[in-house]
Amino acid sequence: MFGKDSNFADKKIGFILFIIFITACKSPAVFPSKNPIKYLPVKELTKAISKNRVDFKKFRSRVKTTYDDGKRSQQVIVNIRMEKDKAIWISANMLVPIAKILITPIKVSFFEKFQKTFFEGDFTFINNQFNTNFDFEDIQNLLIGLPLADLNRGKWETISHPKYYILTPKSSKMQLRPTFFYDPSDFSLREQRFLVSGTMQSLTIKYINYQRLEGEFLPREIEISLFDGRDLKRITLEYNRVDFPDQLSFPFKIPDGYKPIDL
Repeated sequence: MFGKDSNFADKKIGFILFIIFITACKSPAVFPSKNPIKYLPVKELTKAISKNRVDFKKFRSRVKTTYDDGKRSQQVIVNIRMEKDKAIWISANMLVPIAKILITPIKVSFFEKFQKTFFEGDFTFINNQFNTNFDFEDIQNLLIGLPLADLNRGKWETISHPKYYILTPKSSKMQLRPTFFYDPSDFSLREQRFLVSGTMQSLTIKYINYQRLEGEFLPREIEISLFDGRDLKRITLEYNRVDFPDQLSFPFKIPDGYKPIDL
């Protein structure tokens, strides 16, 4: 049929079929959708999620913080500054500055002006409050809407849900078992939930809504709930005036005369 050019035609058709075959064998890209895609491979889902990571060097925001333990509710204005993987600086204000916190990968420091006390130590302090095993990266991820676990490590499985992609570890032998809820329309993290094995204790972090700034997708409002088996405590963070400055300072000096506290 092709005459003397049949060899060339055969090679051309073979090449086209080869390209089609290779393309068909590739994993399909996971596109945003209104509802979760059924039977989506976990590897493809985690790959799509990982593309949604926040990329920043320095971060600054004014945050309205509300604390509610069911008996009383209190609001405090907090200024947060972060340098990626290096420092988290927090200054709390009630008309006047009342406390400062500086967190680095190896140290947690803070002082408060009411009782004129201060603390310097490691992450044992934070973990004792929540019965967790957090480190610096976990605190950083919590504040910018990333999971407190590496989804590229370990084995994960999905749970069918009409609204979210839900990821949870396959292993049941975990002291603190996480569950992550992702929005299929943009792969943003909407909730991360941690259950303490053998207890009723839980830590839930909900990302109520997001904002897009300078190409980055960041939380606008975060709700953190801690249930100790009997009482529920809730902290809400509402981000305002968010930016990514080139220069950022972290002023922190414990005033003279303050007394150390042992926590």
